[in-house]
Amino acid sequence: MAEEMVAAQEAEEMDLAALMDGRARTYGLMARLFLKEVDKAALTELQGMRFPAATGNAKVDEGYHMLYDYLRTSWDDSITDLAIDYVRTFIGHGVNGFSAAYPFESVYTSERRLMMQEARAEVLQTLRENNLKRGHWTEGEDHIALELEFMQRMAMRTADALRAGDEDKAIEQLETQRTFAQDHLLNWLPMMTEDMRRFSHTAFYQGLAQLVMGYVEEDAAVLEELLDSVEEAA
Repeated sequence: MAEEMVAAQEAEEMDLAALMDGRARTYGLMARLFLKEVDKAALTELQGMRFPAATGNAKVDEGYHMLYDYLRTSWDDSITDLAIDYVRTFIGHGVNGFSAAYPFESVYTSERRLMMQEARAEVLQTLRENNLKRGHWTEGEDHIALELEFMQRMAMRTADALRAGDEDKAIEQLETQRTFAQDHLLNWLPMMTEDMRRFSHTAFYQGLAQLVMGYVEEDAAVLEELLDSVEEAA
């Protein structure tokens, strides 16, 4: 009986580790798409990907569907179209904080819609607390790509902790992700993705807006459920 219980626990931890791997892959993909324009290598990779047909989340499903529809009819010139739309969507005219879906949390959480405000300092502190360095990053730390990459890195760490049998460390990592999603991502993504839908012209960036909003909402609920189950078991 004891051996069966141990085997069941190990299987559950492996399933959770696989879940963390999947979360990391999705956050990594979204971070890359927000980081810079789609180049030929990225377009080829995207065209070869298989997107899930139904996840149970309407926004995520619509996002994947729009990305798929765009990619299945894309061609070499699509790289130029996407580059133009990337600039139109995220850079705009640069005259004020209302000309594009600026990918910085500070723009959406500061009174004058300025960059490098309190949100940037908070994210930077979170990175430092978790021993994550900015490396070659030259933008403000509250850029959407870096915030998504933070979730990717923490999901990877959680998977590693689960496989190492360090449940306390895994719970700590999950709590960090839950707090970050609630205090940062969900605090401004609704506004940014609304602007993405307003400024972008391609189904690609329209779909990305739906995907990232739906996925972060769903993921935050998953994190909450996992941590609630831990508290109930304690």
